[in-house]
Parts: sequence; C-alpha cells; structure tokens
Amino acid sequence: MESNHKGILPKNFSLNQNYSVMLFIKQGSNAETYRVKGNDGKLYFLKLFNYPKLHRSAFDRENNLLEIEFLKIIDHSNIVGYKDSGELIYEGKKYVFLVLNFIAGETLAEKNQREKITSIYDLKIIISGVLKGLIYLHNLPEPIIHNEITPQNIMLDLTGDIPQAKIIDFGFARYFHQSSKAYNKEGLNLNYVASECFNNIFSPQSDLFSVGAIMYHLLFGMPPWFKDVSKFQADRTKAEDLILEQRTKLLSFTNISEDIVDFDETIIKVIKKSLQHDPENRFQNANEFLQALNGEIEIEDVDTVKKVRSVDKENNRLKVQKATGKGFDAIAGMKILKEQLQLDVIDALNKPEEYAKYGLTIPNGMLLYGPPGCGKTFFAKHFAEEVGFNFIHVNPGTLKSKYINATEENISKLFQEAEKNAPTIIFIEEISGLFPSRDSDAHEMSKNAVDAMLAEMDRTGEKGIFVLCATNYPDKIDAALLRAGRLDKKFYLSPPDFEARKLMFEMYLKSRPIDFGIDYDKLATLTENFVSSDIKDLIVDEASRQALKTHSRITMEILENVIKNTRPSVTLQELKKYEQIKAKMEGEEPGENNSRNPIGFRR
Repeated sequence: MESNHKGILPKNFSLNQNYSVMLFIKQGSNAETYRVKGNDGKLYFLKLFNYPKLHRSAFDRENNLLEIEFLKIIDHSNIVGYKDSGELIYEGKKYVFLVLNFIAGETLAEKNQREKITSIYDLKIIISGVLKGLIYLHNLPEPIIHNEITPQNIMLDLTGDIPQAKIIDFGFARYFHQSSKAYNKEGLNLNYVASECFNNIFSPQSDLFSVGAIMYHLLFGMPPWFKDVSKFQADRTKAEDLILEQRTKLLSFTNISEDIVDFDETIIKVIKKSLQHDPENRFQNANEFLQALNGEIEIEDVDTVKKVRSVDKENNRLKVQKATGKGFDAIAGMKILKEQLQLDVIDALNKPEEYAKYGLTIPNGMLLYGPPGCGKTFFAKHFAEEVGFNFIHVNPGTLKSKYINATEENISKLFQEAEKNAPTIIFIEEISGLFPSRDSDAHEMSKNAVDAMLAEMDRTGEKGIFVLCATNYPDKIDAALLRAGRLDKKFYLSPPDFEARKLMFEMYLKSRPIDFGIDYDKLATLTENFVSSDIKDLIVDEASRQALKTHSRITMEILENVIKNTRPSVTLQELKKYEQIKAKMEGEEPGENNSRNPIGFRR
C-alpha cells in the first residue's frame, strides 16, 4: 500500500499541532492518503483533499464535503471510523483533511493479488463483513448508498485471528434520495458498477450488484463481463455502452479454481442473483443477501443474461397485465382507506356516467405514501385487482434514460400503451426518484421529465387511464404533480395498527409448525411501530429459522425473544417525520391530527 511518492505534505509535518505525518501512502484523483501519528500516540489515516479538484457533486448544499459528513454519523465495526476533519492552508492553497482510525492490514485488492481465495469459508467471512456494513448504511434514517464497492475499497483488518472487512472511501457515496445532478463518475471502476447507475439511478441494489461482482472476481480471476475500457476514459458514454453490450453475453461459471477446497454450488446461485440486470430481480436488501450467503434461505438458480435481453428489447419494456385476483378481499384491515377508495376512486372509475350526473369527474391519479415496508406496492396490486382494469407496473429504471429526450419519449410511449389498452392503471413506484421538485437541484433532464409527465396527465381519466403512484418521500415530488387534475387523491399508509399486526402474525404463522399457546394479542402488543415487512422478514422468518435449527416447533418464547432482539426498521424519529409530512399533505398543522388509517395485509 505504501509508495515512494513524497506527496504534498513532507514527513514530520504537523497538522494543527495534533497529527504528525509519518509517510505518504497513495495518490488519488483528488486526494492523497498518509499515515499520521496523533498526540495520543495512536496511528491514523489522513486524507488530504485538493479543494479545487473536487467535483461540485461532492458537496452538500452547505458546501460541506459529503464524504466527511457521512463518516461523522457512521459508527459500525465494518466501516472505517471517523476521528477528525477540518481545513488546511498550505503553501497558499486550500485543502480539506479527514482523519480516520488506522486499520492494520491491507486492501482486498492487495490480498487477492498476493494470494488467491482458496476457501469458500474465507470468501464468506470477507463478504459477510461487507454486507453487514451495507445493512447498516442502507438502514440509516437517510439511507446511504456507497456507489463504489470494489476490492480497492475494502480493507482487511488483520489484527485478529479472522480478517475483518471494513468499507472505506466514501467519495462517491450519496444519500439514497439525493439528486444525481451532474453526478461525477470520473475515477469509478465501471466493471463493478450496476447497469442502472449508468442512467444515474442509484439504490441499495446497486451496491449489492457490486458485492456480487467482487465475489465473482475473487472466484474467477476477473470482474464479471470484464471489459477493458481504459482507453475510453475521455468518452464515458462509449465506455458504458461497451460494458452494457458485454453484459448481454452469457457469463461463464465453469472455470472455478481447483484450489478451492470447500466449493459449494449454492455460492454460484448467490452470485447469479446479485448480478441480475434488473434491480428488482436481485436481492431486495443486504440482509437477504447475507442470509442467502449463510444458507439461511434458499434461492433459485437464475440466468444472469435473460433479464438483460428482455429489458433491452423495446417491446418488453412495458408489460400490460390483466389485473385479476382477490382484490381488497386479500387485504386485512384498512377499512377506512378501502371505503374512501371505493367512493372516491373505484366507483368513479367503474360508473363514470352515474358520477357525471352529479358533475363529478373520473379522478386522474392517486398517490400512496408512507414509510418503507408498509405495503404500498402490495396494496397497489390488489387495488388494481379490485378495479379490474389492465395494469402496467413501472419503476424509475424503466422510464429514466441518460440520453437527451429519451426519458420524455419513454413517458409518452407509456401513456400511448395505456390508452391503447384502456381502461388501464399505470402504477409507478418511487415516483420521487423520477419526478423530483423542479425547485431542487435536480438535473435539467429530470425537470424535463416532470414537464412531460404533467403534459401526459392532462385529462387522463377521459382516456380511460388512471395513474397510481407510490413513494416514501412525497415531500420530494414536484408540487405540480400533486395539484388538482393530476394525482388528485393522496393516501397515507402508516405502520399497521394493533388489529392488523395480530392478523399478520396469524396469517404468517398458520402454515408453519407452531406450538400451542401462541398469544397473538401479546405479539401485536410487543410489535408497536413495526412495519408490515418487519413482522414477516425480521420476526416470523427469524423465529422459523431458530426453530428449524433445533427441529422444534415455533414457540411463543422463541417469538418473544426474536422481538426483544429486533429493532423496527423504521425509527420513531422517522415515523414522527412521516406524521409531519402527512399533516402537511392534508393541510393540517403538525400534531393536529395524527390518527392512523387502519392497515392490514393478506389474510
């Protein structure tokens, strides 16, 4: 890791009288790294940023360096630790410095170059550490996407008996819902970057793709679909296109090293799932990835190339489905919300002539909003079944494009397809990522997309189209989309109430080997503020795994212990924030009326 390069700062240079430079380590595109010694006698890493060379996207609105602001709030054993930061004027030039806790070890890239992986167990130890760090980052109140998970950015702490992986270098990290305006990809190793990132769409699934790419590299000697694009550094679009073209080819899993003593075919299934072209087909979160890696959940063998081809074909971008199923009968609870939708939306859609007699028009659209994990997508699907219309399900990745005017064209084609198959419900997930406020620092292309969407939503009801959108962040959507004539109806989906939680436990446990004496009322009482997905994924599934280990029945004691050791994925602070957003959306003063809509789930 060390170099003969002297760096900007000379040896023994005293930084603010607190740190003494020992040696230069490496040179980056806009920062240098040193080993320094603090007044406390401990070793630290020092990153010295060349202020003028930093891209404007590296700063927040208050002109603070994002990498530093992120590390100030991060505290996890699998992520490098923050110590200090500040500004330095040296030889008339301005620098920003960041002091990090010292890690005695080497990068994963250095280890891989020195000696290849010879055990799946060793691979799992390293990748588990990375995933635990990502679970922490992705579940912060404001989730952080690292965006540069590569072998160079994973340090192995070798002070213990077992190497501990630590994620470093947050220069490309961004908040999940942060604008990607002028996002700077210069210096990124594109072979580890998920395909959707080339369109400036970043998500937790993007980081998971990178983890899968690292696993493939460690086992097969190079990143998946490797393409040398170094000669195209000046033409980023050309480099990205070459990599995307490469990813349409079949990925080989046959040349595994014979030196790996405990190879298990299930590891290939894990890698394949993580490398899916469509983010929806990857692991839904880092915790699910970790469970699959540890053999706690079983996953199917999938083809890594099928989804690439189907998504890239224009005819397969928009799939019109006939919404058939149980409708609202599949959802327990939500009585008030169902009644509102029946009167305001469903009857208006199914009986337009009757409503017209009273001077009432068909609504153009509806917004479902609330904390993550409260069943917005689930509810949307069964709402479509209840109405009985055709159904088109899209996400920002389906519509958003890096090419000028392409996003607007995709939006136009979406509505053309919906009108051709009318009556049709268009369901758009995470609409805030596609149509952010034009008053924000959103990219100009995003602002153009908002204009296109506003134009298409003009009198959609008369064309037999109903637009249904969902988001965790309604306050980040452009205000014009929320006005009358667009997304007319807005409904808040809160965490489930007592009765709904009770019904969920009954539903998820009824087909499993449960013991006598399960107290569903007590389970519902113990899980206040848990969202719908928590009850299944974090509690019932975990209790099932614990019972499976001992081949016993799922007991009340196991369930209570799991609940005791499980935190809700949405914090109380975040729930309060959503209550404030709800009050604002409904024109109330915060705290004026915080009653929740009863919520439920499948019976």
